[in-house]
Amino acid sequence: MKHLVSMNDLSREQILDILDNAEAFASGEEWQPKNKMFATNLFFEPSTRTKTSFEMAERKLGIEVIPFETGSCSLLKGETLYDTIKTLEAIGVNTAVIRHGEEAYYQSFIDQLNIQLINAGDGCGQHPTQSLLDLFTIKQEFGGFNGLKVAIIGDLSHSRVAKSNHKALSALGAEVLYSGPPQWFDSNQLNSNFCEMDNAVEIADVVMLLRIQHERHESTSFMTTEEYHSKYGLTIEREKRMKKDSIIMHPAPVNRNVEIADCLVESEKSRIFKQMENGVFTRMAVLKSILEQ
Repeated sequence: MKHLVSMNDLSREQILDILDNAEAFASGEEWQPKNKMFATNLFFEPSTRTKTSFEMAERKLGIEVIPFETGSCSLLKGETLYDTIKTLEAIGVNTAVIRHGEEAYYQSFIDQLNIQLINAGDGCGQHPTQSLLDLFTIKQEFGGFNGLKVAIIGDLSHSRVAKSNHKALSALGAEVLYSGPPQWFDSNQLNSNFCEMDNAVEIADVVMLLRIQHERHESTSFMTTEEYHSKYGLTIEREKRMKKDSIIMHPAPVNRNVEIADCLVESEKSRIFKQMENGVFTRMAVLKSILEQ
């Protein structure tokens, strides 16, 4: 695995190997690369969890983190992203973690790179390490995936999380259901896996809520936040109808009292902050897989 830009890059066996390594790191196992390694994190979109999680993972593995400020780099002078990455490669950086607003920003040049690229989110495309930390959290909870029902609810058309998770969960034996406003579904989701919200929360083992991505919508005026919460949010009343051993997930940041009632964010069923904790161990596992090549 030279690069990780999409969950489509990973076989079932590779996914399970990363999850096993994440579990080992969560249990206290230590690992460092044999040689001194350098990483840099290029985030062209706002991020709290993913950026700091990668930096924590890199430091825990003894990787030297080279600071990179996207607001003062040569891209502002007209340099291409490819030339920026090749510059980092030339000065000795081993791994570049990149979040970018353009979907599949890496497609035209990834085969020309010797530096190892990890995609930290591309437009409305993929977010593989978020998917992997979600899978790790589910595996911790249930021991496996066979027969689980996972309901992904919300802004599906703009969600990297939904796109990244669907294929992986299905390959691992889970059944993926979708719910949310039909305006935010594509035709495949509407035709094959759609489930009414009230039914989804009652039958799902995992209720995975998605953030409304206002920054990617031309308009969300067809529905107020109060209407969204009432129709598609995890309300207190809906949470009471969830299965006894089911869990709540959300990639965050959370719009409280929109996708989920405020009091449920840190409730007994919630694994939202556990996901954040697991993000460090999962990204350590991804870096290990990349750097061992």
